[in-house]
Amino acid sequence: MTWLNSHPLTFLVFAPALLGLLLMALPQSVAKLTRLLGLLAALAVFVLSLAWLLGRPPEAGTFLTEHAPWFTLVGLPVDYALAVDGLNLWLVILTTFLVPLTMLGTWNSLKDRMGTFAALFLLLETGMLGALVAQDLFLFYLFWEAMLIPMYFMIGVWGGDERRYAANKFFLYTLSGSLLWLVALLYLAGKAGSFAPAVMAQAATALPFAVQCWLFIAFAVAFAIKVPLFPLHTWLPDAHVQAPTAGSVILAGVLLKLGGYGFIRFAIPMFPQAAMHYAKPLALLSVIAIIYGALVAMVQRDIKKLVAYSSVSHMGFVMLGLASMTVIGTQGAILQMLNHGISTGALFLLVGMLYDRAHTRMIADFGGVAVKMPIFTTFFLIVTLSSIGLPLTNGFVGEFWILNGTFLSGFGWGRAYAIIATLGVVLGAVYMLWMVKRVFWGPENKDEDSGTQHLHTDLNAREIAVMLPIVVLILWMGIHPKTFVAASEAPVTALLKDVGAPAIRPLTLPDAPAGPAAEATPEGPAPASHEVHP
Repeated sequence: MTWLNSHPLTFLVFAPALLGLLLMALPQSVAKLTRLLGLLAALAVFVLSLAWLLGRPPEAGTFLTEHAPWFTLVGLPVDYALAVDGLNLWLVILTTFLVPLTMLGTWNSLKDRMGTFAALFLLLETGMLGALVAQDLFLFYLFWEAMLIPMYFMIGVWGGDERRYAANKFFLYTLSGSLLWLVALLYLAGKAGSFAPAVMAQAATALPFAVQCWLFIAFAVAFAIKVPLFPLHTWLPDAHVQAPTAGSVILAGVLLKLGGYGFIRFAIPMFPQAAMHYAKPLALLSVIAIIYGALVAMVQRDIKKLVAYSSVSHMGFVMLGLASMTVIGTQGAILQMLNHGISTGALFLLVGMLYDRAHTRMIADFGGVAVKMPIFTTFFLIVTLSSIGLPLTNGFVGEFWILNGTFLSGFGWGRAYAIIATLGVVLGAVYMLWMVKRVFWGPENKDEDSGTQHLHTDLNAREIAVMLPIVVLILWMGIHPKTFVAASEAPVTALLKDVGAPAIRPLTLPDAPAGPAAEATPEGPAPASHEVHP
C-alpha cells in the first residue's frame, strides 16, 4: 500500500497492461470471464484516476509526478519521468473513462476471441496513458510506438472485410511519421545531452533558425499524421470503417488527441519561433481539413464513414485553435479535444449498436428508425446536436472559443481564416442533420433485407447505462466548461508568453532563412488587449 501511494502514476499506467498480459494467457474457454475481468480492471483504473487526480490540489501546477533515472542511450540519460498537470489532466481522465465505457457498450459486438480482444484493449490503455503522462521524450516515443501494436491487431483481426489493408495503412502511416520524428529527436537530444523537454528546448533555441524549422517540421509531421491533419488524413476513414466498434471509439476518443497533445506539450514549446513561423501554414491546412472533411462527409452513404470524415473536420478545428496562438483559441482546442472524444466516441458507439441489430450501416437501408427505436433515437439526436455545436452542448463552446481566438489572434490571416472556418460549422449541421432525417424520419425501407426490418428491440438497460453518463457530460461541458479548462489556463498562458504570440505581446522574428522556413511568416501583431480569456 505504501508503494501504491508513492507511485500512483506507475500503477495507473502499467496495471492495465499487467492484467492484460495475464488475461491473454487464459484459455479461450473462459473468454467471457476474461472479458468481465478486463471490464472490472478498466473500471478500477477509472475510479482510481478520479480519486488520485481530482482528490488533491495541484502542487506548483502539477497534480502527480514521478521521476527516477532509468538507463543511458548512446551516452544520453533516459529518465523515467511521469507527471499529470493542467495540460493532460482531463485527457488522462477521458482515457480511463472511455475504456470501460467502450467495453461495456460493445459487450455483445464480438463473438470470437473476446478475451484476447479485452486483453489487447488493456494493453492499448497502457500505451495511451503512458504517452499522456510521459515527461521524457524518449519515454514518450516508446509509449507512442507501443500504441500501434494493439490497435493494429484490433483492426487487422476483428475488423471488416478490408481490415488487413486498413490495419497496414494505419501502421505504415504512423510509423513513417514516427521514424522521421525519431531522427529529429535523436539529433536534438545529442545537442542537449538529455531527453528532458526543458533541456532540449534550451538547446533548440541555440540552433540556427533554419535547423529549428526542420526539427519542428519533423515533430509536426508525426503529430499531424496522428491528428490527422489534411493531407495526412487518408488512413483515418479506412481505419474507422474497418475497425470494430470498440476500436473506432477509442481511436476517435483518445488516439487522435495525442497528435494535438504532442503539439501543445512538445512541438510548440520546444520550437517557439518555428511554431510561430509555421502558424499560417498550419492554420491553412486546418481550414482545408474543416471544409474538406465536411464536404466529403456530406456525400457518404455509410453512416460510420460519415462520422469518420466528420472527425477530420472536427480535429481541423483543434489544429486551428492551436495555430491561433491565443489563450482562448488554445483553451478551445483543448476543450474541443475532450468534446470530440465524448461526442464522436458516442456516435461510433451508437452506430455500432445500430449495426449489431441491423447488420448494415448504409443510410439507404434505413428510414423510420425513430418509430422502432425511440430511446435510441433520443440519444442519437442529443449526441448529434452536440457534434454540430448546438448552444448549451459541449461542441458549441469549443468551436466558439477556437473561432474567437483565431479571429482575435493578431495574425493578418486570422479574421479571414476564422470566417472561412465558420462555414465548417454550417456544413457540419448539414451533413449530420441530413443523415439523421433520412435514417430516423425518412421513408421506411420496406425491403425485407433492409436495416429497418431487422430492428426489433430498442436499447437495453446496459446500453442506456452507457449512454447516460455521456449525455450528462455533453450538457455539463456545455453549461460549465470551466470545470474542464481551469487547470490548463495557467500553463497555456505561460506557454504562449514564452512563444511570444502576437495577441500576447509584440514579436520580432529573425529573418526567414532559405529552406523550409521560407514558406510563411507571421503577419502583423495586434495589441495585447485583444486577448480574451475563457
